[in-house]
Amino acid sequence: MSQTPVNQTSDIDGAPAVVFLSGDLMFASRVRAAAEAEGLEFQLAASLPDRGDIRCVIVDLSTRSGVVEGLMERCRQVCPDAKVMAYGPHVQVARLDKAKQAGIPVVVTRGQFDRSLGSLFNSAD
Repeated sequence: MSQTPVNQTSDIDGAPAVVFLSGDLMFASRVRAAAEAEGLEFQLAASLPDRGDIRCVIVDLSTRSGVVEGLMERCRQVCPDAKVMAYGPHVQVARLDKAKQAGIPVVVTRGQFDRSLGSLFNSAD
């Protein structure tokens, strides 16, 4: 079910982007739909791309916990105004804690993220 995606983007030209760092292709379709409903471009990637129009960076800790180290520094360089968040299964406490220790400002469980998905991007100003 989980494969390593390589920079899959939507076709909303010139729109600010939501970058989803995940290997979960099934859940990515839900995140894509929520982003595009708010007029945002969606990019599924294995690591943070070099682009300045990123509005939101989301890390799936169950498939991309390795990108947490250094992510906030990279975001400050590439997309300093982006909202950065991470989510993971509630049972993977160590991964959630590692994301918090790395300075990611919003770290939630997958359930919390899933419940907020409908309104997540309409407040990503």
